[in-house]
Amino acid sequence: MTKRIRAKYKIDRRMGENIWGRPGSPVNKREYGPGQHGQRRRGKPSDFGIQLRAKQKLKGYYGNITERQFRKVYDEATRLKGDTSENLIGLLEQRLDAIVYRSKFVPTVFAARQFVSHGHIMVNGQRVNIPSYRCRPGDVVEIRETSREMVLVLEASQSNERDLPEYLDVDHSKMRATFNRIPQLADVPYPVRMEPNLVIEFYSR
Repeated sequence: MTKRIRAKYKIDRRMGENIWGRPGSPVNKREYGPGQHGQRRRGKPSDFGIQLRAKQKLKGYYGNITERQFRKVYDEATRLKGDTSENLIGLLEQRLDAIVYRSKFVPTVFAARQFVSHGHIMVNGQRVNIPSYRCRPGDVVEIRETSREMVLVLEASQSNERDLPEYLDVDHSKMRATFNRIPQLADVPYPVRMEPNLVIEFYSR
């Protein structure tokens, strides 16, 4: 399983973008890639390179998702009716850890995964500890009462670093969020431009 704990910002430097919009990103200070060859002039990328970059950026944004898990989400997106790229975004945003992160219950998507895994989250009154659990419209996601006073939670909920998306109704006084609808790409507050259409092209080669 992919692990990004100490080196989670490497993907920012590799992409040259602050993909989570965090003030601690090294891209805010230097935009070149990591390592001794990071400042080398890069040639014009191929179509495959552009598609790979788009895939790595989108996959990396959602934290510790393995390539196998990400490919499985893509395969399901292709089976659904409608635009495959919009389906892909919708499926990723239905993940429980993504909803916990979007609701500003925790500061990062990595913390969201751990928070869910440790049993701090309930969905419709039942404890769920699977980060990839898929929520459906109308589901109520809330922090267990015994976990609501954690410093991590209080700091995240009061942060102005991120905006709450319109497809979630969040009540921080009760540490509860309602997932209203499956979002489209334009609804998701990504700090950088995501190109799921290139991800579809990458996998359909």
